Amino acid sequence: MVTLLEIVLVLAACWTLAARGAPAWAWIAFIGACLLIWPSFHTASAWLLVPAWLVFIPAAAVLGLPSLRCKVVSDPVLQLFRKLMPSISDTEREALEAGSTWWEADLFSGKPDWRKLLAYDKPALNAEEQAFIDGPVDELCRMIDDWKITEDLHDLPLPVWQFLKQQRFFGMIIPKQYGGLEFTAHGHSSVVMKIASRSITAAVTTMVPNSLGPAQLLLHYGTEDQKDHYLPRLASGEEIPCFALTGPEAGSDAAAMPDRGVVCRQPFNGEETLGIRLNWEKRYITLGPVATVLGLAFKLYDPDHLIGDEEERGITLALIPTDTPGIDIGSRHFPLNQAFMNGPNRGKDVFIPMDWIIGGQARIGEGWRMLMESLADGRSISLPALSTGAGKLSARTCGAYAAVRKQFKTPIGKFEGISEVLGRIAGNAYAMDAARGLTTLAVDAGEKPSVASAIVKYHLTERMRRVIDDAMDIHGGRGICMGPRNYLARVYQAIPISITVEGANILTRSLIIFGQGAIRCHPWLLKEMEAARKKDVTAFDHALFGHIKLLTGNLARATFHGLTRARFAQAPTDREEARYYRQLTRLSAAFAVTAEAALLTLGGALKRKESISGRLGDVLSLMYIASAALKRFEDEGRQTTDRPLLEWTVRDALYQAQQRLFEVYDNLPHRTLGRILKWILFPYNASYRAPDDVLLQRAANVVLRWGTGRERLTEGLFISDDEDDPVHQLEIALERATAAQPVLSNLRNAMRSGQLESGDPELYLDEAVSAGIIDEREAAQVRAAITARQQVIGVDEFPRDYWKEKNSSWQRNQTLSPQADQSTS
Repeated sequence: MVTLLEIVLVLAACWTLAARGAPAWAWIAFIGACLLIWPSFHTASAWLLVPAWLVFIPAAAVLGLPSLRCKVVSDPVLQLFRKLMPSISDTEREALEAGSTWWEADLFSGKPDWRKLLAYDKPALNAEEQAFIDGPVDELCRMIDDWKITEDLHDLPLPVWQFLKQQRFFGMIIPKQYGGLEFTAHGHSSVVMKIASRSITAAVTTMVPNSLGPAQLLLHYGTEDQKDHYLPRLASGEEIPCFALTGPEAGSDAAAMPDRGVVCRQPFNGEETLGIRLNWEKRYITLGPVATVLGLAFKLYDPDHLIGDEEERGITLALIPTDTPGIDIGSRHFPLNQAFMNGPNRGKDVFIPMDWIIGGQARIGEGWRMLMESLADGRSISLPALSTGAGKLSARTCGAYAAVRKQFKTPIGKFEGISEVLGRIAGNAYAMDAARGLTTLAVDAGEKPSVASAIVKYHLTERMRRVIDDAMDIHGGRGICMGPRNYLARVYQAIPISITVEGANILTRSLIIFGQGAIRCHPWLLKEMEAARKKDVTAFDHALFGHIKLLTGNLARATFHGLTRARFAQAPTDREEARYYRQLTRLSAAFAVTAEAALLTLGGALKRKESISGRLGDVLSLMYIASAALKRFEDEGRQTTDRPLLEWTVRDALYQAQQRLFEVYDNLPHRTLGRILKWILFPYNASYRAPDDVLLQRAANVVLRWGTGRERLTEGLFISDDEDDPVHQLEIALERATAAQPVLSNLRNAMRSGQLESGDPELYLDEAVSAGIIDEREAAQVRAAITARQQVIGVDEFPRDYWKEKNSSWQRNQTLSPQADQSTS
């Protein structure tokens, strides 16, 4: 009779083999050994095992002999796989193959190597970058009056434009040999982040030439002549670039792009020239109204076969001076009260020579791949930097405002409702900066992290939305009244811009993060697809059984970690934060199994199940952000003050990821499979809880008071020393409120003991001085704090006729209009 001990030993051995990804021969040896030794421990006849041997021997032969396995197993599976595999367009294939994977692939594997993560360098500025930030960037920030820019000028002032060009802000990514600054990705990101804390308009103007645009494309794909001609001019600001991709009929759908180029011959500069006749219409093009050189994406056709046998040549990119005949450019859009230059452009029968194609004729038809690889930098650097700048600004200003602003004679930061929101702001700011830093490491390592860039683009812009909404709640009426004192309103207005550009956020979440990540980050799926496309049975066999080994290993680990609550998962440290590494390891394995289940059961239909794909993308993203926070905490020396911020980030990520997985289980078309997955992977139901009130208060305290934690969290912001600057005034108010706090505490104690009449201690300063409870110096500290508080809680006021001239102009236009004349006749 089989004993319980034997069952446990066999199950333990099977779990060990599965968890360690044992090869086929190890399974064969183990099962064969069990069959051989079973009669030695049991009185029953060995003939009872004959059926088992009859199954085991052919199965072992098939699995143990690759040539036989290919014929019996892999070839039929390959035929089925080809039928189930979703159709992939050329543009989708190029998008999937573009870029590279990095740490996110470890998280997708179900077995992240935490020592590998911690071994990466700490994100840091080099000496040149730090000098530039402390010098020209600070000087630029001092030059900026964002209210004047957005309310009056609707443009950067001419001196600011000249300064940007002179100091080569537009050449941060261009090598020094071409006159650029040649900054690292982290340096570039830090510059944009600091400017964004001062002005969204200035930040966008700076980041676009260094993001997806001609300079980026020329560096990677341009001919030497194109680089020598354009890069020095772009670095110096002599040329202002823009890139035209989005059109009215085709936003993110490149296959539907109607913009056409036709290969032809016609006179150019007095000579018969082989070139392209272009017709296009684009919109939302940043820097378009002031651009001198236009990067353009279009579909190229060769109906007369002047350059080859194929008529359709694919998406191609060209670089065109904007004064070329036939180009209509210069009009502006007005994106939500932001003053950066943005507008449409069109081309009618514009002729360009072939050598204006980026990379020359050799790059014809490679435009979509070039764009997909280059988009990673814009998503990895510019938008995360802008979002993080907004997050840090919110954390610093909200903390100070909540410490200074009083209701019911108490600083509002002491109310639980405010501390809950403020703790969330501080935690998000910490998480955003951690993810920003980790992703710039990938770019600086030479990667083009297509999936990680989509993660930080979507989640940091969404966290910016959440943080600014929370900041407006804390500021109340102070936040909604426009004017020079309002440091939040223009950032609030800019939120939809950030979530729209570089791929709209809904699209990025529902189609890209998991849709691309499932194929690019999975160790075997892309190899299976490529082998299936080539009908290579041997390669497919290798990938298929590698995939099976991965799946069984993750299922074994996820089940074990679920039952043991990850107590035995490995961690790279034995310190307090080790439990977070263990829980993320468990979550990674559970995610990997869930993703496999979705892929196996939905197949090509998963492409259309955007909500499920989006939720799985959320889980991958939350693990990425949590791991970034753990690395940041380690890099910065495990500061005790920062621990509440780390704990909030990881606990929030674990809880939110768990909820997204539960939503996946509830929405899988195979509901029974969903229930089974939830029961296996989360045997105790919900394992993770959202950050509690005590933790939120601890996180809020980091920004409610002066200290190294507050400085670390908001490092890289521009803090003016101008006494009329509203953020500077807020800093002074916090400093004075902090200095006055001990004095006010003494007064409250005096009221409790009966030395002073009960009430607001700020109203009894003279009485307290007369009674000898405090001296004049201490009373002056409190009065200074009151004055500073009154200054920062004030809102802008305008004369009644402030908008009179604008209204008068509008009224005059109405009076002179034909409709007005008809109505009064």
